[in-house]
Amino acid sequence: MRALILLAVTPLLALEYPRKPADPPPIGWPLTAEERAYVTGKAEHDRRPGRESNQHLPQLWPSVPTAGYFGGDAWLKLHEAHVETVRANKGPVDVLLVGDSITIQWGDSWKKNFPERKAVNIGIGGDKTQNVLWRLDHGGVEGLRPGTVVLMIGNNNMFFTPETGVAAAAKGVEMCVRNLREKFPEADLIVAKILPCHAPGNRFYEDILKTNAEIDRLNLGADPKVRVLDLTKDFLNADGTIRKELYTPDNIHLSPAGYAVYAERLRPLLQKR
Repeated sequence: MRALILLAVTPLLALEYPRKPADPPPIGWPLTAEERAYVTGKAEHDRRPGRESNQHLPQLWPSVPTAGYFGGDAWLKLHEAHVETVRANKGPVDVLLVGDSITIQWGDSWKKNFPERKAVNIGIGGDKTQNVLWRLDHGGVEGLRPGTVVLMIGNNNMFFTPETGVAAAAKGVEMCVRNLREKFPEADLIVAKILPCHAPGNRFYEDILKTNAEIDRLNLGADPKVRVLDLTKDFLNADGTIRKELYTPDNIHLSPAGYAVYAERLRPLLQKR
């Protein structure tokens, strides 16, 4: 009887991934000791789709949930901290912020630009689309009821576009959108396209432009609950170079001025709620 009760309350994910995730379990939290040992004992590269059968399937990497890895359990501890934050904020919340380091670094800039908007921020530096998918399926947002979700992800997938291709990276963003829409059907979802970084001619810069073009082809905004936010022109000069004052010295992350520009474009979309 107890097993039947557990089965009844365990959330079922209708979303189908292009391949079964290698990381057990496919959904659910907390992890067992064995499951935790698996995702912390193998580097992410050794858990990617196809690795289990010595196949090379990089085109699937961005779309199949995979736990991140910084060595040992460092990445998992960050996820666990977010799970605790989410549990402490169960129920209605104005905004859920999902993404990588650019998201988690909103920090004081969010409070300054949106003091009236209660936000739960689950960004993790270095995350790719596949890592966000894993977190969403493993307690990362359970119990939240956001009015709006803001997703910005994909920059770190650019490290692997020579293997995956840019279309696969865009599909990873789409899969994150589908996952969030399934989990929060009543919420508005704002999908911020990947911000430009570095300089024209740099592979990262060029692949971001190509990936964003692929995102356009996916027509995510056809869903009336989804808004696609393209910040590219806001962060570039007329000659295509990035506006240095909006970035930190690494030419990737945002300065307070950069977050102010991001906030200015985001504000009208939040006010529609």
